[in-house]
Amino acid sequence: MLDLFADLWAYMRVRRKYWLAPLIVVLVLLGALLVFAQSSVLAPFIYTIF
Repeated sequence: MLDLFADLWAYMRVRRKYWLAPLIVVLVLLGALLVFAQSSVLAPFIYTIF
């Protein structure tokens, strides 16, 4: 998994695609929120956001 992030960072650095970094961060945070919502008491409240 760490290799994936290293490859993405190398790609962004070489191709000067720094605008991809915020997109990747937002996608990772949304994924973590959904995983957290599966096993949480707050699930009904989190699902109303979407």
